[in-house]
Amino acid sequence: MLPVVVVHGGAGHVPRERSEMSISGVCSAARAGYAVLQGGGSSMDAVVEAVSQLENNPSFNAGCGSVLNINGDVEMDAFVMDGKTLGNGAVSTVRNIANPIQLARLVMDKTNHACLTAEGANRFARSMGVPEVPQESLITEYSRWRWKQNLEPDANPVECQMGKMGTVGAVAVDSEGNVACATSTGGILNKMEGRVGDTPCIGCGGYADNQIGAVSTTGHGEAIMKVVLARLILFHMEQGQSVEAASDLGLACMKSRVAGLGGVITVDPQGHWTARFNSLQMAWAAAQSDTLHYGLYAGERFTQSIDETQ
Repeated sequence: MLPVVVVHGGAGHVPRERSEMSISGVCSAARAGYAVLQGGGSSMDAVVEAVSQLENNPSFNAGCGSVLNINGDVEMDAFVMDGKTLGNGAVSTVRNIANPIQLARLVMDKTNHACLTAEGANRFARSMGVPEVPQESLITEYSRWRWKQNLEPDANPVECQMGKMGTVGAVAVDSEGNVACATSTGGILNKMEGRVGDTPCIGCGGYADNQIGAVSTTGHGEAIMKVVLARLILFHMEQGQSVEAASDLGLACMKSRVAGLGGVITVDPQGHWTARFNSLQMAWAAAQSDTLHYGLYAGERFTQSIDETQ
């Protein structure tokens, strides 16, 4: 059963012409995380590597490819958590950073704080030798087009939130049974400047505890925050629910209480895992026992050997 890594590319609607890119991207990220685990790396190493791959892929709303705020700028959030120590690190509204997930890990490893924001986070990045990149290098033509479309007076607010793939993330269990999670996002399309969503908030965008499991979430950020979705799912697992049942219960609560849609990836320390969502789609992939599993629609799962995907 061990090790295992699961990744998601964001819940929402994936346009038909972009579905193949999103599936390919999550599969590549899962392979990269799994290679770290096979090489003896920790679950934290694996989730950071997997999410870095997604941040570097312009198909996703994180890093290069992040959606734009109302001013046409990129502001990103990221979060990591180590289930062995409950150590965690986050950054919010950072700019000009290619891999916010790596900066979040530095917050966890190199400071006594849980979250750094805005210019303070960027100043910390400079002190750690993390290079800044031009904002234009993070903006794709697709993101710019979406931003302009949603500036129109008759733009649908739900389309603004879910029309582009959302938050990306990963969870993993290493060969020693240690769990970890990582989540990264460009946020909501055309959001207000300075908006912080669920991703960097502990228990919302993710949570990891060796005694229970690990979760990474995606979807309506404000709704996720209202129910503290990641920790809610782990609460259900503490009560004896399986990874599938606990994930479904958490998503159902969010939908019934605050009309929120989204998705989650969940693992337990024994290596049981799931990818669940109540949005239209969520690109996901999991690597376990030298086998890759992946899908895009609810109830869909394709399986092949890891070697076949090289």
